[in-house]
Amino acid sequence: MSDATDRLDAEKRAAAVAAAALVPDGALVGLGTGSTVAHFVPALAARGLGLRCVATSAATETQAAAEGIAVEPFEGALDHLDLAVDGADQVSPDLWLVKGGGGAHTREKIVAAAAARFVVIVSSDKLVDRIGPPIPLEILSFGLPATLRRIGELGPVRVRQAPPTPDGGVVADFLGEVEDPAALAARLSAVPGIVDHGLFPPGLVSEVLIGRADGSVDRLEGARG
Repeated sequence: MSDATDRLDAEKRAAAVAAAALVPDGALVGLGTGSTVAHFVPALAARGLGLRCVATSAATETQAAAEGIAVEPFEGALDHLDLAVDGADQVSPDLWLVKGGGGAHTREKIVAAAAARFVVIVSSDKLVDRIGPPIPLEILSFGLPATLRRIGELGPVRVRQAPPTPDGGVVADFLGEVEDPAALAARLSAVPGIVDHGLFPPGLVSEVLIGRADGSVDRLEGARG
C-alpha cells in the first residue's frame, strides 16, 4: 500500500477503536457498513462484551460472526438500539452526512434513527467544506425508467453497475449540484420509487470521531445527545 493509503487506514482504525471504547456491556448495537466499520468490528469483539447486535449488510454480518459477535435480525420485538456506529462518505462542517457508497444507506438510516446514540467514524479525507455529488439512491426496480425520469427533472442521475441492495433495490447516484442539502433531501424523498437517499441530516448525529494517523481522535459533537 502507498503511504497515503497506510495513513488513511491508520486513521480509520483510530476512529474505530475510539468508538468501540464507547460501547457499554449489555448494549443493543447497530453495526454499519464499510471500510471503517471493518476496523470497528474486531475492536468491538476484542472487548469481550455481552451484546445484542444488528448489521446493516451481509458483509458486516459475516465479519461480525467471524469475530464471535452474534448478530440477530432487526425485526420482531426488537424496535430500538442503544448505540449505532457507522462510517460516512462525506461529513460537512454542520454535520450533514452523505452515506451509501456501499449501497446500504436505507438500512443504515433505519439503524441510525432507531439508536439512542449515533456515532460516525471517519478518516480525515471524509471531511468536506460542503456536501456534493454523488448522492446515493436506492430505487425500486418496479417502474425504474419512470422513477429515473422524475429524478432527472432534479438533475442528472446514473444507475450503478452494482448488485441489488440488501432489500432488492436498485442503486443509483444523483449527480446534480447540492445547493441546499435539506431542500434536496426533501425533493428526493418526494419522488415515488425512491426508497431512500444517502443524505443524513445533522439531527441524526450524536458525534463524529475523526481518526488521525498518530492514533489520536478528534471529536465533533452533534445535535443529538
